[in-house]
Amino acid sequence: MLFKTLSAAVYGIDAELVEVEVDLTPRAGDSMNEQPAVIVVGLPDLAVRESRERIRAAINNSRFFFPVYKITINLAPADVKKEGSAFDLPIAIGILGANGELQREDLSDTLLIGELALDGRVRPVRGALPIAVAAKKKGLKRLLLPVENAREAAVVAGLDVYPVGDLREVVTLLNLPEMPAPMTLDVEEMLNEADRYPVDFREVRGQMHAKRAIEIATAGGHNILLVGPPGSGKSMLSKRIPSILPPITFEEALETTKIHSVAGFTGANGLLTTRPFRSPHHTISDAGLIGGGAIPKPGEVSLAHNGVLFLDELPEFERNVLEVLRQPLEDQRVTISRASMSLTFPAGFMLVAAMNPCPCGYFNDPTRECKCSPPQIQRYISKISGPLLDRIDIHIDVPAVKVSELSAKEAGEGSAEIRQRVNQARAIQQRRFVGEHVFSNAQMTPRLIRKYCQLSPGSQSLLERAINKYGLSARAYDRILKVSRTIADLAGTEQIADEYISEAVQFRTLDRNFWQ
Repeated sequence: MLFKTLSAAVYGIDAELVEVEVDLTPRAGDSMNEQPAVIVVGLPDLAVRESRERIRAAINNSRFFFPVYKITINLAPADVKKEGSAFDLPIAIGILGANGELQREDLSDTLLIGELALDGRVRPVRGALPIAVAAKKKGLKRLLLPVENAREAAVVAGLDVYPVGDLREVVTLLNLPEMPAPMTLDVEEMLNEADRYPVDFREVRGQMHAKRAIEIATAGGHNILLVGPPGSGKSMLSKRIPSILPPITFEEALETTKIHSVAGFTGANGLLTTRPFRSPHHTISDAGLIGGGAIPKPGEVSLAHNGVLFLDELPEFERNVLEVLRQPLEDQRVTISRASMSLTFPAGFMLVAAMNPCPCGYFNDPTRECKCSPPQIQRYISKISGPLLDRIDIHIDVPAVKVSELSAKEAGEGSAEIRQRVNQARAIQQRRFVGEHVFSNAQMTPRLIRKYCQLSPGSQSLLERAINKYGLSARAYDRILKVSRTIADLAGTEQIADEYISEAVQFRTLDRNFWQ
């Protein structure tokens, strides 16, 4: 007796279909009191092998008969490793189908995923959205999965999604002569309603220079480093950056949700409708930041895709952890290689970092005395390598806020007004880069820089003097041109004026050895 069901395994942020074959073979001399032998083949991991006991208890406690046969379960393709508990439900349905509990003999158009509790309840699993996308691509009609995963899977148009609560409900659903109406979601309404943030730049007092730098950074997608004493508002400013970024598109939301789904971080809404803001602690490992595992899982740089990665107290991160950022900052993706496979995760994030100017935090502070010696300050700054600093377009000094600014009755400019200007600048860039596979000024290649960052002789001379005076690298030269292009876009002009070059140069604080 053979019965087949379909499931899926997640690799990276994509899923591959897995055919679950269940064979029941009578054993000579078997009695009703003997425990049936259950063999799982097809490179299952420990969680899949342990499913045998969960499935037996779930079938019995759901008032079905667990067959007293030799049960062979094959997960095909057999040469690819399978991990996780999502195979519980398709294996249980395969056993019940082979035992004659299902009226529907062909489930070739139906995919099932879900972990089984001992009482038959279907528990949520990771990777529901990538699995739904894979099912749609393979032409399957329907997907049965846990209730908690249903919303993220239902955003895939053209696939009938059925949330199920327990094993008996699944059997009842599959035995119906006609399937009921599937779950539906209004994705556009979800994006419109959820694109709101609990924080606003109106709450930030003073720091006009830092706000200007952040506006430029978000308008062009540039990485930014905030340098200032404790309590100057670096974290407060950083946490409000997503509120002025352009609204997330459906394609971006889908790609970002796939990453979070694989990591098990999808919320109750199902679809991520706001840009992610990730803020890992400085004790994080390089694997936690980039990703890792026997079958690699996404790290913080991928979880921040299409959003913001905030690294507070930047020099406190281990040197090797910061150095692994160099590839994703340049390529906007990260490749993790293992003996069995190599997976690539997207990592198109905006890096926002914050740090003190010295170990005690009060270098150049007008009200507090700095107790650090020049060598101590030098060592502290040197924890961040030159190549990494070169990849951060804007370095901005964030001084302590004056009491008069804190007590001012008039609030500053709100996120809505700043976001409007950012959107206008991004619209200019979208028109400029049509067909280039580039979406912001920060992503410009050297060819595009030469094409779109033309300077007048006076501006070129000004930039050359700044490069020679401060000893800036070739990469810093390109960063200044990109930032200048963004400042011009915010001003609505095509020509990069001298003042735009000057403003971009003064955003290279750490290159100018500000501690001397």
